[in-house]
Amino acid sequence: MPAQKKLSTVDEYIQSFPKEVQNALGKIRRTLHKAVPGAVETISYGIPCLKVDSRYLVYFAGWKNHISLYPIPSGTPAYRKKIADYVAGKGTLKFPLTESIPLDIVEDTVKLLLKDKKGALY
Repeated sequence: MPAQKKLSTVDEYIQSFPKEVQNALGKIRRTLHKAVPGAVETISYGIPCLKVDSRYLVYFAGWKNHISLYPIPSGTPAYRKKIADYVAGKGTLKFPLTESIPLDIVEDTVKLLLKDKKGALY
């Protein structure tokens, strides 16, 4: 993650990374916006976040070797099976940069977060 300079926009955040990470973050960003038209971007806790109706919906972050997406919705058993290889910790999906980003999982995740009534929207 970028060091010390406080970034105020998602564009600044993405541009602070090497090209490979920028490309992956851009794909995630476009996928999230396609799945949730009208969502508002912001920086929260130092990372990009999408908000819906003034509520935080989903965060995404770049790292040296992966991209993370937070939180994980409760989802169905089929969804849980689909994300199993990417779960890192209690509420994080971690996508290695050495593999193609599974954009279908990104889209499914944000759509489930929109439907989740048990605190995923906070």
